Amino acid sequence: MLTLAAINLIGLEKIVQFVLMLSVLVVLHELGHFAVARRNGVKVNEFAVGMGPKLLGWTSPRSGTLYSLRALPIGGYCAMEGEDNKTSEAEQQREFLEAKTRESRDMEVRHFREGRPGDSSVNFQAKTPWQRLAIVLAGPVANFILCYVILLVSAIAFGVQSSHAQPIVGQLVAGSPAQHAGIRAGDRIVELNRAPVASGQQLIDSIHKSLGKPLELAYVRDGVRSVVNVTPAACPPSQPNQGCIGFLPVPAYERVGLGEAVTASFTEFGLIADATAGSVGMLVMHFTQYAPQVSGVIGMGQAASTIQDFGWGPYFWLAATISFALGLFNLLPVPALDGGRAAFIVAELVRGKPVDPEKEAMVHIAGFAALMALMLLVAFHDIARIVSGNGVL
Repeated sequence: MLTLAAINLIGLEKIVQFVLMLSVLVVLHELGHFAVARRNGVKVNEFAVGMGPKLLGWTSPRSGTLYSLRALPIGGYCAMEGEDNKTSEAEQQREFLEAKTRESRDMEVRHFREGRPGDSSVNFQAKTPWQRLAIVLAGPVANFILCYVILLVSAIAFGVQSSHAQPIVGQLVAGSPAQHAGIRAGDRIVELNRAPVASGQQLIDSIHKSLGKPLELAYVRDGVRSVVNVTPAACPPSQPNQGCIGFLPVPAYERVGLGEAVTASFTEFGLIADATAGSVGMLVMHFTQYAPQVSGVIGMGQAASTIQDFGWGPYFWLAATISFALGLFNLLPVPALDGGRAAFIVAELVRGKPVDPEKEAMVHIAGFAALMALMLLVAFHDIARIVSGNGVL
């Protein structure tokens, strides 16, 4: 039997693994910005791994970039010349143009030769709208690429999902019949209507054929057998004639060759993209209904803790899904996100000049307030679900 200290140690290990996984996804997002910025001649003042006080640092004599390791292993950032992250895109653009107008030609030449911060040729705001747009969008694109790479590495190392699912509860839909019946992620379904369950596929087929018919399920959790009654409801709109109780079984994995791994990873990438985009679309169109089901960092952490028990294959799939979601979320036209910055650059391309700084500032304030409110709402629901014992899977 595990001691309390051992259980706490296992819990701590899962938290550390999740934080490191999330940090890698964020750092590689910032690396996308970094690579395209340097490609377009923008000076990067600092590329940091982590946040908070600096622990280690090294300044490149060639580019002048400070590469730093910071105390809190949560994400990182890419600080480019011409960005202060305090004023709006249009305001920074206007300040840059005003400074350049005041700057004499001799001063500009000297700055260029000495590589000083005043060198306007390495300023982010000095670049064309298309160059700035490419730099801004490079972060989300890096997350999309990373999503596929994670899936490919997982397929090569651990195999691909087979058609033979295990009779173990994996992802659980909030508010579903299964959740209302008390079923949780990790439960192993052993009997259906008092008949042994041989495989996950048999369980799925039986549930699909039982729309509106009460089922008696026996499951094992932590060595304890329990029995519940649950009635399948109609599946999502695409399959209204089938019964569903609201969970996905844990997949089984099988080894494949490199060619099949590449193909299977593309297929899985498409499924993740479709599911994530569909979820965002449903959230936008039916916000009140679906907002309580959205999970933030707290919810993702608990989900990761549960999925780690299913093996590295499902955990890599979760990492790939989070990477894609991170890229898609950052593309939303919301202030403080890459999509918000990109929206104003696109407006500049259409208008032929930057948006008026005062108008942009008003949009930023309103959008940022809405984003903070949404994040607080998501955190509240994550905590409420955990406290109630329902979890987020």
